[in-house]
Amino acid sequence: MRALPHSFVLTMCVVAALGLSVVTSAAQSSAPAWPQRPVRLIVSLGAGSGVDIGTRLLADKLSAKWGQPAVVENRPGGDGIVAITSFLSAHDDHVLLASPTSSFTAHPYLHEKLSYKASDLIPIVRISNTFLTIAVPASLPAKSFADLIAMARAHPGELNWAGTTGALDFSFAGFLQSNGLNMKKVPYRNPVEASNDLSEGRVQVFETAFAIVRPQVNAGKVKILLVTNSMRAPPLADIPTAAEAGHPELSFDGLVGFFGPPGMPLPLRERIAADVRSVMDASIEARLLTTGQMANWGSPQEFAASAEQQRARVEEIAKDLGLKPAAQ
Repeated sequence: MRALPHSFVLTMCVVAALGLSVVTSAAQSSAPAWPQRPVRLIVSLGAGSGVDIGTRLLADKLSAKWGQPAVVENRPGGDGIVAITSFLSAHDDHVLLASPTSSFTAHPYLHEKLSYKASDLIPIVRISNTFLTIAVPASLPAKSFADLIAMARAHPGELNWAGTTGALDFSFAGFLQSNGLNMKKVPYRNPVEASNDLSEGRVQVFETAFAIVRPQVNAGKVKILLVTNSMRAPPLADIPTAAEAGHPELSFDGLVGFFGPPGMPLPLRERIAADVRSVMDASIEARLLTTGQMANWGSPQEFAASAEQQRARVEEIAKDLGLKPAAQ
């Protein structure tokens, strides 16, 4: 059998390649575009929080990129469950959850029964690390975290503390119990309200994101004793970390990102993550820093891994406290 001319073979290869290109293009064009309508970004914390500010900064840029409005909706309260319930009840891939992982990683140990599973929250993109702090009123005679502990030991039950988010509260509550410290918790639906009460001395300790207490810090009404992050926060360069203060058990990094509903395919999550990265320019990174956050973009896989590390840390604290997870 005589071999086919080289020019004929080359021509057939080109035709085949063109055909494959046409088929691929047709498949891509037949795939549904996203977004096809406005995207709702449900935030688990109130207006003015670091998560809220960061989400709004991104929403403005994403609206332009997507050609559809990215609408921010605050759903604070219920230890993050209000936002999670609103998000999951939508059953819509155009409704995303914008939240710190600390809003829910401790839920199994803080609630007797949960209406959702951890696997219902599908990681899309890690956006930032929040600077988390232990803050007290400026009027409180405690110059360091060691002073605060000594005060709590000398006056058991007389100091109270404010809390608004799940895992960070859980970590601090575990710290108090393991160290035999008696402080009363005052729950708040909105962290900004807790910050205002802290500045007036109605509560003595508040473990929270720096963005929440920054106005009161700038006004001289609140002071920061330590940051729980694994490294010092640039806006608080002179404030020690929990580990530097001698309490590594309080170390906790704030992870913030977007989550999708159950069943959201990986290609769509990767596309959204890529869109977030493309709009997270130097101006947004600088603005995040002024609100007590550091840009820390991560893919769906990277975000899932970092969230799992935090969940494992919470589980470790729960075991130390003899707690078992709630039924789901």
